[in-house]
Amino acid sequence: MPTGLTQAAGWQIGVSRTLPHPAPVVWDFISSPEGIALWLGPGAALITERGAPYRTTAGVTGEVRGYRSGEKIRVTHDATTVQVALAPTSNGARTMVRFHQEHLASAEEREQQRAHWQRVMDQVATLLDRQ
Repeated sequence: MPTGLTQAAGWQIGVSRTLPHPAPVVWDFISSPEGIALWLGPGAALITERGAPYRTTAGVTGEVRGYRSGEKIRVTHDATTVQVALAPTSNGARTMVRFHQEHLASAEEREQQRAHWQRVMDQVATLLDRQ
């Protein structure tokens, strides 16, 4: 099977980076209205309850599939599923952030989304560094 293609989730992509901030700081940003707008889309407001719907100003719709405060948010995003997850380093000073998207339509969409998530990660890192 080609890289990025699975039987269970179809085409998928994951982008991760370890940021020089403790997990609570990263979580506060990622789960804030500013952070959610950055990774999910402007206008998205998430209710932390499983099954709660959301809609972005661009018309993307979805629902919350999972929400573990301080750790992970998983949502549907049109026909795909998007997850952002945090993992603190052993000393707690840094945090690994991972964006993962599955059920993509093709290898081409996978590569487009890789570039998208890398840009999002760059923006997250820049904005956290400014805080």
